[in-house]
Amino acid sequence: MIIVTGAAGFIGSCLVSKLNNEGFIDLVLVDDFSAEEKMKNLEGKKYSQQIHRDDFIQWLKENQRMVQFIFHIGARTDTTEFSKEIFDRLNLNYTKDIWNICVEFGLPLVYASSAATYGMGEYGYDDNEALVEKLKPLNPYGDSKNEFDKWALKQDKKPYFWVGLKFFNVYGPNEFHKGRMASVIMHSFNQIQEKGSVKLFRSHNPDYKDGEQLRDFVYVKDVVEVCHFLLHHRKNSGIYNLGSGKARTFWDLVKNTFSGVGKEAKIEFMDTPLDIRDKYQYFTEANMAKLKLIGYSKPFHSLEEGVSDYVENYLIGKKYY
Repeated sequence: MIIVTGAAGFIGSCLVSKLNNEGFIDLVLVDDFSAEEKMKNLEGKKYSQQIHRDDFIQWLKENQRMVQFIFHIGARTDTTEFSKEIFDRLNLNYTKDIWNICVEFGLPLVYASSAATYGMGEYGYDDNEALVEKLKPLNPYGDSKNEFDKWALKQDKKPYFWVGLKFFNVYGPNEFHKGRMASVIMHSFNQIQEKGSVKLFRSHNPDYKDGEQLRDFVYVKDVVEVCHFLLHHRKNSGIYNLGSGKARTFWDLVKNTFSGVGKEAKIEFMDTPLDIRDKYQYFTEANMAKLKLIGYSKPFHSLEEGVSDYVENYLIGKKYY
C-alpha cells in the first residue's frame, strides 16, 4: 500500500487522483478529515482506508510491513500563521517522527519541502544542499520547512530512498477549500466573476513595473507527475526543486485567466500592504537541472497551457481533479 498524508488537501488529493489513474487503489489517506469542503476533493477516488493524522504515527509503527511507499504531503501551510509551536508540532516534529520510522523499517519517503525556504533569494534558487544552512526564510512556515531540511541532511541514518521536494507556486484544481491561501489564479477567477476586473499588488521596486513581479508558477498536474516518477525511481536521494523552471509575471497569469473565461483583461493595482512590503518577493525561479539530471524528462505545462486547463476544465463549473 501507498501512504499519502495531507490527502484531502490540494496537492495531496491531486496525487491520489494521479495514483488512481495509474492503477494504484490500495492507498491509505492521512489527514484530519474534519473540513467538509476539503472532503469534496476525495469524492469518487479509490482508496483502502482513512487514518486521522493524530493516529497515523502509531498506526504506521503497527502496520509498517504493509507499506510500500510514503508521500508526506501534509503540512500546516498558512504563511500568515506566526505560532512557532504549531509549525514545530505539525511540520517539523511530525515529519521527524515519520522519517525515523522510515529509517527503522526501511521505507521510502518523499516529503514536501517548500520554495519558501529560499527567503528573498539571497543565494539564488538552486537546490544545492550545501546552501541549506545559509537560507533565511521570511516566515515561520518557511522556517519549519528549512529546519527539517537541515535536520534531515545532518542525520547519520536516513531512509534508503528519500526526497524533499521544494514546491514553488503550485496552482490547479482541488484548492476550493483554501480561502485566502488559494492561488492567485483562483482569486483572479473569482474577482472576474464578481467584478469583471482583477486587482494586483503595485510594484514598490523601481526595477519592476506594476504587475511584472515574477514567480515560478507550476501546475499541480506536473507536481504529481514528478511524484509518480519518484515512486518508481527510488535512487538519487536528496532535496530537489519542483517548479516549472520558468519565471512569469503576475500580469501574464491574470491575462491568461481572463482569456480562459473569454474576457478582455481589466487589471487594477493597489499598494502592497506595509506589513509585508519589505518581505515581498519580486522574483522566484526554480533551477530544475538537478531533477532532469536524474532522468526526469517530461515537459512541464507552459503557463498558458496550465491556466487554460485549470480555468476551462475545473474553475468553470467548480469541478475536481
